[in-house]
Parts: sequence; structure tokens; C-alpha cells
Amino acid sequence: MIMSIIVFGSINIDLVATATHLPTSGETLLGNDFFQIPGGKGANQAVALARLGIPTHIVGRVGTQSFGAELLNHLQTAGVQTGNILLDETVSSGVAIIIVDDAGQNQIVVIPGANGKVNHEDIERLLPLLPTAKALLLQLEIPLSAVVAAAKAGRNANIIVILDPAPAQSNLPAELYPLVDIITPNEVEAGQLVGFKVDSPESAAKAGAVLLQRGVKSAIVKLGAKGVVCATTEETFFVPAFSVNVVDTVAAGDAFNGGLAAALYTGMTLRQAVIWGAAAGALAATKSGAQTSLPDKLTFEAFLKEKSMKYEV
Repeated sequence: MIMSIIVFGSINIDLVATATHLPTSGETLLGNDFFQIPGGKGANQAVALARLGIPTHIVGRVGTQSFGAELLNHLQTAGVQTGNILLDETVSSGVAIIIVDDAGQNQIVVIPGANGKVNHEDIERLLPLLPTAKALLLQLEIPLSAVVAAAKAGRNANIIVILDPAPAQSNLPAELYPLVDIITPNEVEAGQLVGFKVDSPESAAKAGAVLLQRGVKSAIVKLGAKGVVCATTEETFFVPAFSVNVVDTVAAGDAFNGGLAAALYTGMTLRQAVIWGAAAGALAATKSGAQTSLPDKLTFEAFLKEKSMKYEV
């Protein structure tokens, strides 16, 4: 029986504009370019896993009114199993409006669409997949009640529950933390969760300790070019960032979660998994777009070898 990883989360279409800089309040900019790319944090993480050769299922929703067929086709082309995606006739698919500047930084506005309708019916489609799953990946672009219910289902099935707490929120329910094995905020999201600024390995370690106190088993704080801090009840360690030419950071966090989960799927240690996550995130930042930037297995393995990292294929 083939084990898999399940992603329970959002599926969007990304409408991306590029400009020299990000607009300030009230500012109108002339942009440089526009393109349309399948995205959504759930779909991005599913594609990241599938491209690394991991059997991957996604559970979620798309609308029939717009973009739905395109989104399904792109997931299937990437190798993601889409049989548990509901085609919702009552609403459009989720949409993310993204602006990327010349430095690769971005601003994103997400319209949930069908993602906002995810509920107990989707949990019912999730449950039969859990007995043959190694891990369950969750994000916050679907209703929080559905995230909590999915985490409970994952905990009951005794599989690894990984939560990417994005978009950033400061009011996650206390009951969610003990259901999570690994939480993976970036520095902004970590700051929102713990209530103080997170901008260095030291403050990330402090934030990790707070998240451990709330009940998660491991807290991984992504600091972009400043590296990654991982805190567990046994140790806290730092992994430096891979040096790359940054083009676009839109899906770097999703690539990180894909690399992290892929490593755990193959039986690697958490430290090795963080290295894999950092490598996948760095590679994604070298290309524009969301799913279009996610590395395939050959590219990923070549990158690790080039950087002389020790790993097992």
C-alpha cells in the first residue's frame, strides 16, 4: 500500500502584476507586466510535493463559474491527485491579486471564493485518505473551523500534522496548537502569533519557545535570507539560508513546506527536513510566480549536490 501526503487547503488563481516598487497608500503605479498563474497555498504545497516525487492528494474546492477547470488541470499535470476536490457551483474559485517589485518582494490580497466554503463536507472527503497518509498539511486560507477539524482528524489518525499559519493571524484558537506537530510561520506570521517582533535568530528562538508552550511539538520560524530557526522540546537549532539570486518570493514558503514534508516522508530527521525545506524555498525564490517556481526532483537534487549538503535521495 502506497503511503501519501495529504494537503487540505486553498486552491486559487493568481493574478500577478509586476512593478518597480510596491505601491504606498493612495499611489497609482504603471506596472511592467501581468500574468495569470494557478496558486493558493494548499495547491502550491501539493504541487511542491508532487514535483519532488511524493504521492500527493489535495482536498479542497474550486468554483465552476471561473478558473475551476484550469486549476484542476494544472494540479493533475503536476501529478497531484484531485479526486477529492469539490466543484462548487455556488461561487467562483479563489483569487489572489499579487504585486511583485523589482526586489522580489510582494503584496498579496486573497479573495477566498470557493475556499471560503470549505466545511464539514470536505472533512468527510478527507477522512478516508488518512489511514494511508504519512502527513497532513494545513494552511489558513480556508475557514479556521475547517482547519481545526482537519487537525483533529489528523491527530486521531496518528499522522504528522504540519500547519503553515498563513495568512498571518494573531488569534488562533488555543485548541489548535496541541493538534499540530510542526508549525512553520515566517517572521511576520510568528510575530503575529506571539505578539512581539520576530526579525532575528534570537527573537525567532524566543517565538519558538512560546509556540512550544502553547502545545506544538516543533516550531520552525522562517527568516528568509537570515535562515531558519527550529525549536523542539529537545533542542533549538539554526539552519542558514541558501544563497540565491531572488526573483520572486511568492511561493517560497509553500516550497519550504513541500521540501520539509518530502524529507519527513522519506524518513529523514527533522534537521535534515529543515535543510530540504530551506533548499526548496531558496530554489522557488529564483523564479517568478507561484506554482511555476516550484522545483522538480532533478533540479532539487542537483541544487543540494551543488551546495554540498549531505542528504539521502
